[in-house]
Amino acid sequence: MLLSSYRLRDAVPPVAELCRVARDETGNLGGAIRYWPVRVGRWQALLLGPVAVHPTAQGEGLGAALIRDTLERARALEWARVILVGDEPYYRRFGFFRLEHVVMPPPTNPERVLGHELVPGAWGVAAGEVTRHS
Repeated sequence: MLLSSYRLRDAVPPVAELCRVARDETGNLGGAIRYWPVRVGRWQALLLGPVAVHPTAQGEGLGAALIRDTLERARALEWARVILVGDEPYYRRFGFFRLEHVVMPPPTNPERVLGHELVPGAWGVAAGEVTRHS
């Protein structure tokens, strides 16, 4: 069974302006991040993920830099909200919080559905099922 985030991304192009690849001075891949358009009820949102950091670069802040950089870029591009499925204690430092009225497709643990507001109050109005962008 595919995870819900994989099904939401299937056959949908990522948001190219927010996809980043980090390479070291020798050109070796250090990390990458991608975003996908989704709908939450009738509202648009960005689905963050995957965020990947090469094992040799983990613990150096590369993942955090990719997240912070792309969240700022998404704000500049006038996106209002970001959603992800992840570990709240880790993502809280980037401004993510648990979304109580947002339903990811199964099998998703509702405790791991997190949101970030790029526009103040953006998650206050958005609720419902997360579906593929069409």
